[in-house]
Amino acid sequence: MKKSLIALAVLGSVAGVAQAQSSVSVYGVADAVLHKDKGVPAALTSGGVSGSRLGFKGTEDLGGGLKANFLLEHGFKIDTGKQGEEGSSFNRQAYVGLSGGFGEFKLGRMWTAYDDISGATNPVFDSVLSPTNVWASTGYAANPSNGIYYASPAMGGVSGAFSTNLKEGTGNQSNAFHVKYEGGPVYAGVGYQVDKTATGDTKFTRVNGSYDLGAAKLLAGYGNVKAGSVKTTDLSFGADVPLGANLVLSAGYASSKTDGAERLSGLGLGVAYSLSKRTTVYGGFLDTKNTGPDTRYGFGLKHTF
Repeated sequence: MKKSLIALAVLGSVAGVAQAQSSVSVYGVADAVLHKDKGVPAALTSGGVSGSRLGFKGTEDLGGGLKANFLLEHGFKIDTGKQGEEGSSFNRQAYVGLSGGFGEFKLGRMWTAYDDISGATNPVFDSVLSPTNVWASTGYAANPSNGIYYASPAMGGVSGAFSTNLKEGTGNQSNAFHVKYEGGPVYAGVGYQVDKTATGDTKFTRVNGSYDLGAAKLLAGYGNVKAGSVKTTDLSFGADVPLGANLVLSAGYASSKTDGAERLSGLGLGVAYSLSKRTTVYGGFLDTKNTGPDTRYGFGLKHTF
């Protein structure tokens, strides 16, 4: 009898430890923006700052510093309730992987190594009000299916990542890498991606950086796209200025020049106020030249959970 009780106690203890070593959580973003573009009726759009989504993620401690991870992320339109992209269930990300002292390895559908850094220094919160909406270097394959991804651990603030995907009959493949430095007030990143399709290769290069002065964070970005013999160069400059504990002002300028075409440009200004750690209201305007929306005014609400 005593041995049975002891055995049950041990089993219960082991089960408790196993449960403590694993975790699964539900998270999401609900983001809607009301905006008015010149010459068209006002519209309510999903994902003014961040794409609306519902996600599930988990990790299991395998011992020795090794962990098994998974993530399933479904994008949706908060304005209509409909599915967000491609008509698939977990259209944003769906992967399983391992992480440890060696870094992180993932298999499935996930953001490319280039996408990891592409919007890191875009002014006006990388939103629908950002002047970088005029850029051509945002047209890359962001999260191809059948992907393989590896990210290194950070060493002295420097880390890197590489991603690719198997064609599996589609003929399309995206190969990408990035290297970034994050140390104190300084951030710098460089990324490169080649999208291979039946019609040819498109090559994307991105260099961005920021410096936090305390009173303001300075932002800068450079993008380059080569499609055959046609080249496009993108530039952006901006700053995020804290106006209080919960209020940030962001402003910036961006331009895009394609061989043989007029220069596109944009000027944006926005503010974001945090009502809490999870809820933010934001608003501002965007003015563009030689491209739409010409002028845009917007006000949005973002909630994370």
